[in-house]
Amino acid sequence: MTTEKIQGGINAPKGFYAAGLRAGIREGKENKDMALIYSEVPAVCAGTFTRNIVKAAPVLWDQEIVKNHGSARAVVINSGIANACTGSLGYENCREEAAYAADLLGLAPEEVLTASTGVIGPQLNMEIVKKGIKMLAESRSRTTEAADDAATAILTTDTHKKEIALTACIGGKKVTIGGMCKGSGMIHPNMGTMLAFVTSDAAIEQSVLQQMVKEVVEDTFNMVSVDGDTSTNDTCLVLCNGLAGNPVLEEDSSDLPVFREAITEILTWLSKQIAGDGEGCTRLFEVTVKGAGTRKEAKIISKSVVCSNLTKAAVFGKDANWGRILCAMGYSGANFDPALVDIDLESSKGSLSIVREGIAADYSEERAADILSANPVRAILHLHQGEESATAWGCDLTYEYVRINADYRS
Repeated sequence: MTTEKIQGGINAPKGFYAAGLRAGIREGKENKDMALIYSEVPAVCAGTFTRNIVKAAPVLWDQEIVKNHGSARAVVINSGIANACTGSLGYENCREEAAYAADLLGLAPEEVLTASTGVIGPQLNMEIVKKGIKMLAESRSRTTEAADDAATAILTTDTHKKEIALTACIGGKKVTIGGMCKGSGMIHPNMGTMLAFVTSDAAIEQSVLQQMVKEVVEDTFNMVSVDGDTSTNDTCLVLCNGLAGNPVLEEDSSDLPVFREAITEILTWLSKQIAGDGEGCTRLFEVTVKGAGTRKEAKIISKSVVCSNLTKAAVFGKDANWGRILCAMGYSGANFDPALVDIDLESSKGSLSIVREGIAADYSEERAADILSANPVRAILHLHQGEESATAWGCDLTYEYVRINADYRS
């Protein structure tokens, strides 16, 4: 590994500031609900977004900026209200939000990205939003506490903040990457996740960054599922301001793989944090397919198993019901020979073979239940039909998931 994990979050890279606080987006709450990311200088930006046809106003705003400008200086984020299914007024509110932040920060409106998460349908109260933006602009800081506040302010049903920072040597310069995300329910991403933000002081061409982020997201956030629901607000934004002073990373740069490895590490860690904090879950469930004929088939099969409600319920019940795993593999749409399949379970309690050549292995149910009681739990599916592999992440399905989502708007 050519990276080193460090303390900090979204403002760990040079030139980035953060803030998080309570503005009062939803009445009757006490949580922090607005956050700001700010760069001293213009930063090239890349983004991936939901493929849900129903897209929130901030998604439409950010897509326009990433596609037509490719550079930004700030991101304003709110939790509590998603600003989704809000029509033309919702988009105008988004535009007004960016313009107000730009005026306070000395920027152009198209240099301000926005993101929202929460309940679908209600309009944002712009008086409250503007009050929050003003406080964020005044309190932005490079302290670790400021990053913590921002990572906390974007949460909804999450049980804890999700942030990470690391460094890598690129072109003889120390480059830093920071990240934060939120996501616990309505997680089944296509080209993004609920909300994820990555900053770096690396110098890189925008087109190269966009292609890299698109590819890495496919193997990280797009391999996560909590409940099979793709959000209207899924957004992953990456900003790089170049203050590390490394030679600009281009398509043929020898150090580009190092930066890609660092971005992959950040997004993989955040992906596992989302899956492991699924609403009501008790365990992260990781599924790895090995020996597939193609990588596409490995991804399809691993995602099918991690999405299976029956398998997720079995993990919750500590039941090594391998028939559910094989069934999910079989309806995935990928080609494989069931008679060649081996399945192993792994956790901190050890490992156990439960299927050999498509039929039950000789194993102890008590031993299997013990392995399934740990967190995380891993299922290794050996196809013996090639050299390709893939991993997907999810969680168990519990009674608590139903309770949370039966009462989400209150």
